[in-house]
Amino acid sequence: MSLHLWWLYVTAVFLISATPGPNMLHVMTQSIHHGPQRAVATMMGLMSAVLLCLTASALGLGALLKASPRLFDMLRYAGVAYLLWLGVKAWRAPVGTADGHAPRAGRSGRALFASGLLTGLSNPKLIIFAAALFPQFIDMDRPFWTQLAILIASFVAIESFWYAAYALGGMRLARWLAPANRQRLFNRATGALFIGFGGALLGTRA
Repeated sequence: MSLHLWWLYVTAVFLISATPGPNMLHVMTQSIHHGPQRAVATMMGLMSAVLLCLTASALGLGALLKASPRLFDMLRYAGVAYLLWLGVKAWRAPVGTADGHAPRAGRSGRALFASGLLTGLSNPKLIIFAAALFPQFIDMDRPFWTQLAILIASFVAIESFWYAAYALGGMRLARWLAPANRQRLFNRATGALFIGFGGALLGTRA
């Protein structure tokens, strides 16, 4: 892979990761409800989904999904169902406690990791990037595994930066969300966004 191609890749990933999507929204909401330290488990789940999707794409799963629309549709509908479930759950989330602070559910690290993994695997941005764009940055005339390691390491570094940024933003937003009416507005806004992401994935074609 040439340096020029790598810079194109880094620029594309930076801009795509910065754009609000299911992954970043999930990091922010988990940081608000559980704090940025416990949200690290969610970030690990999301990053695991990134690693799985990019590696699978490089090994040919993206081409398989294009060749098998039925298989792609099965995965797509599963992702849509999960994003819609997240949307309904966020919309109906409980609001302020008696002391005026947002409730913090005592979810285990394993549950936070699993929610991140499933959110990442159903992320339409990641699915489209992995299936359509990621393979374009691999030069088949150069060592495959070295290129794959460089591309994945670059993606992980950039994605981690934005996870941290959104988690810290969620920590600050948590203070603003102390009143119950603001919590309710935030829950419904995030619920609507997740449902919108589900609709975007539903419109995706192999």
